[in-house]
Amino acid sequence: MRVAVDTNVVVRFLVGDDPDQYALAREAMESAEYLVFPTVTLCETVWVLERRYRLAGTEIAAMLRALINTETAEFDRSAAEAGLAMLEAGGDFADGVIAQQGRMSGAAMFVSFDRKAVRLLDQAGQPARLLA
Repeated sequence: MRVAVDTNVVVRFLVGDDPDQYALAREAMESAEYLVFPTVTLCETVWVLERRYRLAGTEIAAMLRALINTETAEFDRSAAEAGLAMLEAGGDFADGVIAQQGRMSGAAMFVSFDRKAVRLLDQAGQPARLLA
């Protein structure tokens, strides 16, 4: 069976801070034939791990890579990789996802009020413009 995994299940599975919920999350994820990780779930997971659990971007990236690089994981690889690249560069996972999904939809440029996002995308050779 294909199972779409919600953010709270992913967080419980990765963090394991509630033993009962961790066991339920693990059982649900291990018993599924395929785990579908919607892009919004990945974005929310990163946000929760940064804000609530105060984990570093590199630690979160390693956790996500371990989670999605399994045979049973289904997700938008290009969006996830763009988000992970941005996260590992010190930026926001969601900004990398937004820029990538924009490019995939035919956008020629990423625009934002976020100086850091624009700078990191520019450094990566991706068209980005700061609105100021």
